[in-house]
Amino acid sequence: MLCLAMGPRAFPHLLLMLLSCCASASTQAVATSVVATPAVVTPAMMEEDLNSTEATPAMMEEDLNSTEATPAMMEEDLNSTEATPATLKPSPSPRTPGTPRAPELSGPRPTPVTDVAALCVCDLLPAQCDVNCCCDPDCSTMEFSVFSTCSVPLVTGDRQFCSQKAVVYSMNLTADPPHRVFKLIDQINPSVFCIHISNYKPALSFANPEVPNENNFDRLMQASGGFTLSAESDVLPTATSDDPQPTKYEYGVPLQTAGPSSDSFLRLPSPLTSSLCADQNPAAFLVNQAFECSRRVNIEDCEGMEALSMAHYSSPAILRVPNSATQVSIRIQSIMYQSLNYSLTRVEGHGILQPSLVSSGQDRLCSNAVLEVKYILLYTATGQIQEASLSLVLGTFSSTVTLLRQKFEIHFIQHGTKPVPRSGNPGYRVGLPLLAGFQPQKGEMCIQETQTMNRQGQFTILRSTVEQDCLASEGLRDPVLFGYNVQSGCQLRLTGTIPCGLLAQRIQGLLRGQAFPDYVAAFGNSRAQDVQDWVSVRYVAHSSNMKGPCQLPVALGIEVKWTKYGSLLNPQARIVNVTAQLISIPEPLPGPERTIVISTTVTFVDVSAPAEAGFRAPPTINARLPFSFFFPFA
Repeated sequence: MLCLAMGPRAFPHLLLMLLSCCASASTQAVATSVVATPAVVTPAMMEEDLNSTEATPAMMEEDLNSTEATPAMMEEDLNSTEATPATLKPSPSPRTPGTPRAPELSGPRPTPVTDVAALCVCDLLPAQCDVNCCCDPDCSTMEFSVFSTCSVPLVTGDRQFCSQKAVVYSMNLTADPPHRVFKLIDQINPSVFCIHISNYKPALSFANPEVPNENNFDRLMQASGGFTLSAESDVLPTATSDDPQPTKYEYGVPLQTAGPSSDSFLRLPSPLTSSLCADQNPAAFLVNQAFECSRRVNIEDCEGMEALSMAHYSSPAILRVPNSATQVSIRIQSIMYQSLNYSLTRVEGHGILQPSLVSSGQDRLCSNAVLEVKYILLYTATGQIQEASLSLVLGTFSSTVTLLRQKFEIHFIQHGTKPVPRSGNPGYRVGLPLLAGFQPQKGEMCIQETQTMNRQGQFTILRSTVEQDCLASEGLRDPVLFGYNVQSGCQLRLTGTIPCGLLAQRIQGLLRGQAFPDYVAAFGNSRAQDVQDWVSVRYVAHSSNMKGPCQLPVALGIEVKWTKYGSLLNPQARIVNVTAQLISIPEPLPGPERTIVISTTVTFVDVSAPAEAGFRAPPTINARLPFSFFFPFA
């Protein structure tokens, strides 16, 4: 009706105003999440809009030309602005774009399983009161009154939580009598990265495993899937033809031996749960091992026990590489025999000696029983076994022995290398052996370090034994340790007539050893190619003033002079001189039985000069003034 009063030319302009109002109302409804009711336009509102907008004929004609409103468009616009009534919902607080949404709380943090009031880290003595331990439950009020302070003033639980319970302990020393103060507080973690909510309760403590018993055994069996006991599970799976065969040993791989099955390994007896020997321990590649265990023996089984026979340890043939046809036989390097009085004698010839049962009066003895076994295996850089040697110590035990003590060792040495022990870096350390070397040929300035199977066996002296028998202790020598003054000796009992020259040569061999060194390293880490870091050993022979047809050496004195080298704050020990003096006496008078005492001494002498603290010279100032510095006064 009002539209007809306005005339046909004003109708399009009014239609555009209605559409704009509807569009703005729809946009506001979406933004605020509130559904609005249909808009009602009154004649007063339309008259106000007409008064606020003066439409000229030109403007109205321009609007008609730019916007042609068809009845279909009008009907589509009216349909799009219709909204269904809905219940009003509270709108959330406005949020600035880019601000992260606050996390929704899933619930309060579970109560910690650990009670901090019951924790006490200073309670070390059971059923006793620890001094100044304010949380010790064993302390009484009287004992708390003599405390001077609390050794642990604060006890907390998990420090990763943002808020946690804490216990504060203190002493009120002004009270009469003094007493302990206990406070339970809520401690706030100031760290930005802390746990605010934990919804996994088992993470607050360690889970106690359920111990199987007769009531829950079947249930635990079903939960774990069960297990099987079969002899086939202990056998390694055999490699098929399609699998690649290993071409070398790797670290920790058991050493295979030639046998009918693939589980044939070189065994090294060792103690397991007790001191008794277990023979199923396989020797692993590059794993040096040394064991000592006891074996139950019966004198009746002397000749039948494999563990007492040296053939049991020397007969296996080691495969050069795993699952190969090439075998490396074990070569017997040395055999020592230990008597009942524990004296050692080298057995000439390396044949197989079988244990034998012999009678000695009313007692029976088992001889040639294996007491010590030592394997030395040489390997190449490609992981192949090059050579295998065996050193044995055989002995005898009587029928009263029920537990026989045995020793087993295995060592790996790389072929073509010369491992040399170091005794300091750079200076010598007290208690470590001296590094020794020799000159291969006279006139050559080249030093080769001594190579022995024993790391300590380089510069050695005669070892003293309880029996004081030189022949029994032949071959047993001790290393010369830096800083240790040592004196050792033994007695040589002579029966019958022995040529003096042969006797002198034998005694000199006992004193000097198999290879007496020509050089000693000046430092603990001297290298063989650094000739200037080696000190030559000066060998001096002293004879008695009494003249005789033959002189017998009876004593060897070694004097090592060393000095402190380097800084005063950390001086290093350096050897500057080594002198070996061989003292000889005339041959004693012949007789049915003669005794010669042989001795060796090692003395270390500190020849360091008094240390003088040195200071740098004060700096000099070489400054020159400009030529015209005093102008115009000069």
